[in-house]
Amino acid sequence: MKNFLIKYKQYSYILKALGILLIITFISHVFRSSLDIINITLIHIIPVIVVAIHGNIKATLVMTLLSVIFLNFLYIPPLYSFSVHNELYVWSFFIFGIVGWIITIQAKNLNTQTKQNELRESLLHIISHDLRTPLSSIHGSINLILSNDNLDEKSKYNLYEDINYASLRMKRLITNILDSTRLSSGNIDLKLEWCDFEDIVGVALNEFSQKQNDEVLQIKIDELSLFWGDNTLLTQLIINLLDNAFKYSKPDTKIYFEIINFNNFIKIKVFNETEYIDKKKIKNIFDKFYRFEDTNDISGSGIGLAICKSIVKLHNGDIKAIPEHNGILIEIELPIVKRAKLL
Repeated sequence: MKNFLIKYKQYSYILKALGILLIITFISHVFRSSLDIINITLIHIIPVIVVAIHGNIKATLVMTLLSVIFLNFLYIPPLYSFSVHNELYVWSFFIFGIVGWIITIQAKNLNTQTKQNELRESLLHIISHDLRTPLSSIHGSINLILSNDNLDEKSKYNLYEDINYASLRMKRLITNILDSTRLSSGNIDLKLEWCDFEDIVGVALNEFSQKQNDEVLQIKIDELSLFWGDNTLLTQLIINLLDNAFKYSKPDTKIYFEIINFNNFIKIKVFNETEYIDKKKIKNIFDKFYRFEDTNDISGSGIGLAICKSIVKLHNGDIKAIPEHNGILIEIELPIVKRAKLL
């Protein structure tokens, strides 16, 4: 039912165009004695334009054909037949298609340009805001170290830890920007190999501070066989899941990370306590650049979970966000499509 509603919203303009065509045909038929054939022809191009402005060339061709059929059958002599005795009418039908095609191409170009502008603005925001925050942290920590010769070892260690953490944040952000561009292009070939999820999690944990890993994270991993997948992308998947949980969890609360073996598929679960999230908003959590309104004080680009969704889909898996009374659970299912032959 949910998929049907999504499809309906996506293609509702076609139904509207069909409704307009029926209304136009009815009005033209009732007043055909007082309307000139040129005027009837012109108003029959309206439903073609309604579809064409959405940039769907197939739908435009179908609507053009329907408009021509209605026009030819009801108004072009001889009436109630599909014969055309005047070649002028044939040219009018051809013009229908040309107009629809031109509008469709222009609409597609406009949509592409609009999306590119939105992407450019979002990337500029990331570079100007999100990269500036860790850079400021690094710069401030280095200045403190260089300008203060009396710092004790513990204070220096804490500042070094801050520099390390800020540099890791920058690395993750830049990686996400590059991955987002690569995944959005659609021109990506999976480098499939046998992957060990325990190793993948270990590599992912190196992207975070030791303090985060030791004090906040609770990990449980079932005994798993090797998984057939793209090791680099799966590592980035775990990194982004943990990064999202670290950023949005309540202070002094635990994050629970679990990988469960279900024989035919593995399930990855990440839970963190957070403020109440409206169920209506959570459905957009995997959209690119989407962020909740009340999280502006938290650094982030809004592309991490969108990348997670792309990686999961590339591995024919499923990802969903489940709101719970005291937090949010990200749940991923990855099918086991191939089994390693162990000696």
